[in-house]
Formats: sequence, structure tokens, C-alpha cells
Amino acid sequence: MNRKHKHGRVLKSYQSAYPDPLVLSRGDELRLIRADPEWPGWLFCQDSSGRQGWVPLSYLHGDDILTLTRDYDATELTVSEDERFELLENESGWYRVRISDGKIGWIPQECAELEE
Repeated sequence: MNRKHKHGRVLKSYQSAYPDPLVLSRGDELRLIRADPEWPGWLFCQDSSGRQGWVPLSYLHGDDILTLTRDYDATELTVSEDERFELLENESGWYRVRISDGKIGWIPQECAELEE
């Protein structure tokens, strides 16, 4: 089956806030650090090496020790206004996208619009 991805463009520039993102595999265990009411659906977690970052709640199972239910890459992209992208995933206020240079990562939904 051939799935067609939606496309869009960046409405306002965004600078990545996390230059050293978590890159995790299904089954990895994480410790919950905190939730943030500004980003419901995301939890700030720590991996076994002590690295910290945001992970979608929908990717996790458990209570104090959380288990990742799928592979996850927390890379955020720095994007410029009017930059075009292909939407790969929509998760709790963030888009996972592929931009024109082939880079894949997350951008805030509020910075972008999808085409019809």
C-alpha cells in the first residue's frame, strides 16, 4: 500500500533547543523526571546513561520506570520561515517532518501549516 504524506511549510522560524537529542530503541527503560502542562502528551525522562529529554507519552508504558514501546529519535530541527516539509507524524502539538535537505526531526505544530 502506498501512503501519501502530507506536505506543509514553516510559518515562523524555530531554533532547536536540544542539540544532543535522545535516540532510543524499543524496550529501553527511562526514568520519569517530570511532566509539563505546557506540553501535555510529553514527559521529560532520563535514560540509563543519564541523558535527558522529552518523549511522547504515547510511546511509553509503565509508571516510575517507563519502557519505550517503539524506536524514538528526539531530534528537533532548526527551520526557517517558508521552508517546505513532508509530514511524517503528528504527536501532541509537534510535527515530525522531513525538510528539503533530507533531515528528519520535530518542529512545533504552532510554527507550521499543512497544505490541503
